[in-house]
Amino acid sequence: MNTSETDQPTLETPTHKAIGFWGCWSLVVGIMIGSGIFMLPAVLAPYGLLGFTGWIITAGGSILLALVLGRLAHRTTRSGGPIAYAHDAFGDLVGYLVAWGYWASYWIAIPAIAIAFVGYLTVFVPALQGSPIAQAGCGLALIWGLGLISLHGIRDASFVQLLMTVLKLVPIFLIIGVGLFTGDVANLPAVNPSGDGFFPVLAATALLTMWAFAGLEAATIPAGDVRDAASTVPKATVIGTITVAIIYIVATASVMLVVPAAELVESTSPFSDAARALGSWGPGLIAAGAMVSTAGALNGVILLSGQLPMAVALDKLAPAVLGHRNKGGAPQFSLLLSLGLGSILLVANYSRGLVGAFTFLLMMSTVCLLLPLLVSALAELRHSWKSARGWAVIALAAGAYSAFAVLGSGLEVLAWGGVLILAGLPAYWLGKPKLVVET
Repeated sequence: MNTSETDQPTLETPTHKAIGFWGCWSLVVGIMIGSGIFMLPAVLAPYGLLGFTGWIITAGGSILLALVLGRLAHRTTRSGGPIAYAHDAFGDLVGYLVAWGYWASYWIAIPAIAIAFVGYLTVFVPALQGSPIAQAGCGLALIWGLGLISLHGIRDASFVQLLMTVLKLVPIFLIIGVGLFTGDVANLPAVNPSGDGFFPVLAATALLTMWAFAGLEAATIPAGDVRDAASTVPKATVIGTITVAIIYIVATASVMLVVPAAELVESTSPFSDAARALGSWGPGLIAAGAMVSTAGALNGVILLSGQLPMAVALDKLAPAVLGHRNKGGAPQFSLLLSLGLGSILLVANYSRGLVGAFTFLLMMSTVCLLLPLLVSALAELRHSWKSARGWAVIALAAGAYSAFAVLGSGLEVLAWGGVLILAGLPAYWLGKPKLVVET
C-alpha cells in the first residue's frame, strides 16, 4: 500500500533534552581534536616560527565561522545545523544537496577515523601491522561498539563524548606542561627556514592547519536534543572553537620548545618524541592518548551521522522512517544506515593498505565538510545584509575564509566532492513530487 506524505505518522520529537552545555562543548572540542594534532608540529616545522601565522589566520577564520553559526543557531533551533540554515535561506534543493554531501562526509569519516585508531593500536599490538583482515576487524569492532552506545540513547553517547574529550586532553596538557617547564628556546626553529616568501608560507600553513578545525559546527547539528538550544548552542560553538584554537597553538609551541628543530622536521610522532622527557613511559602514554583522541572523535561523528538524516526527514526531504527515534531518543534507522555504509567502506578500502585507505577516505570527507560552512556564511549574509550590517561583515569575512579553504583543497578533491554531491540529484528529483513509503 502506498502512503502519501500527509498520511505518514508524525516524526517523534524528544520529550527530554538530553544534551547540555558541556555535552555540546565536548562535541565541538572532541570532534575537532582527533588524530591531526599529534602530527601538526612536524608538518609545520619546515616553515619555522612563521608557521604560526597560518595558525592565527585559521583560528581567526574559524572563530568568525563559529560566530556566524552561533547567530544562525540562535535563530533556528532545529536539528541539522548547516542543513537547516541552508534549507531556510535557499530552499529545498540547496538544503538537500548540502545535507547529502554533509551526511556523506560523516559516514565516510567513520572508517577513516577508525583506521587512524587502528594505526595507533599497532603500537601496542605489533602483530596487526601485517594483517589487513585483523586491522579491518578491529576497526569494525570499534565502529559498532561506539555505534551501540549511540543506539542506546543520546544521553549515553553525550556522556561518553564528554568523558573521552576530558581524557584526550590529559596527554596534550602534559606535553604543554613539559614544554613550558623544561623546554628550551634554543630548540625553536628559525623564523622562516623554508626560504619562501611571506605570502606563500602564509597560504601553505593556513591550508595545512584549517583541516584541524573541521567539526566546529558539531554542536549545531543535534540542536533539537539540546537544552535551551538558542543560548546553549551558540555559546558552546564559540567557546569550543576558542578552546581548540588555544590548545592547538600552545601545544605546537610546547613541542617545538622540547624537540630540536632538525629532529622535528623528520619526526613521524612529534608528541611521542616530546614525551621522552617524561621517561620511558612517555611515548606509550601519548600513543594511548592518541587512541582515546581518535575514539572520542569517532564517537562524536557516529552520534552526528544519525542526526543528519533525521534532520532531512524533519524537513520532509527524506523518508519519515529516518526521523523515527527509539526509546533512548536515538534515530535508530539513520544510525544503522550510517554505520552500515561506513563499515562497507572500511572493508572495501583496506585493499589499499592502512595509510592508503586513510588518505583516500579523508580526501573524500573533508571537502564536503567545507561547503556547508560556506553556505551557512552566505545564509547569514542574506539574513543580515539589510538589518544588521555588522553581522553581515562578519558573515562576509567568514564566507571569504570558507571559499579560500574550499579552493585551497585542490582540483582533485573538488572534483571528487562535486561528483559525490551531484550524485544526490537523482534521489532528490525522484522524491520531490511526493514522499512515498511502501508498507
